[in-house]
Amino acid sequence: MIRALLLSLALLAAGPALAVQPDEILDDPVLEERARDISAGLRCLVCRNESIDESNADLARDLRLLVRERLVAGDSDAEVIDFVVARYGEYVLLSPPATGSTLLLWWAGPIMLLLAGGIGAAYIRSRRSAPEPAAGLSPDEEARLKDLLKDG
Repeated sequence: MIRALLLSLALLAAGPALAVQPDEILDDPVLEERARDISAGLRCLVCRNESIDESNADLARDLRLLVRERLVAGDSDAEVIDFVVARYGEYVLLSPPATGSTLLLWWAGPIMLLLAGGIGAAYIRSRRSAPEPAAGLSPDEEARLKDLLKDG
C-alpha cells in the first residue's frame, strides 16, 4: 500500500516532466538544465497558459527542439529567448516584460477601475445634491387646476 502511494506521488511530481520526450533530452546535463529553464518560461501557443516544458502539443515539442538546437549552436539564454520572441511575438513569454505595448496592458485594468470608481462617485455625488421635488401644489396652483378641470 505504501509502495503504491509513493509511486503515485512520484508520478504526480514528475507530471510536467513527462511532456519532454527521451529523444529530446540533450546529452550535456548543463545544456539540458538551461533548456528546461528556458522552456519553463515559454508559453505553449496551443495550450495557452501552459509552458512548452509541460505541454504535450506538437508545437510545444517543436519549440522545445528549437530551444535545444539554438543552445547546441552556442546561443546564450537571452539569444534563444530573443529568437523565439522574434519568431512568435511577446505572447510566447509566460511573463512578458512591462515595456512598450505590454505596459498599456499592465496598467489598463487599474486605470479602468479608477475611472469607473470616479464616474460612480461623481454620479452618487450628483444624486445627493439634486433638489428634492416639491411636496405638493401651492394653493394658487390648486385653484388653477380646479378651474382647468371644470372647463374641460
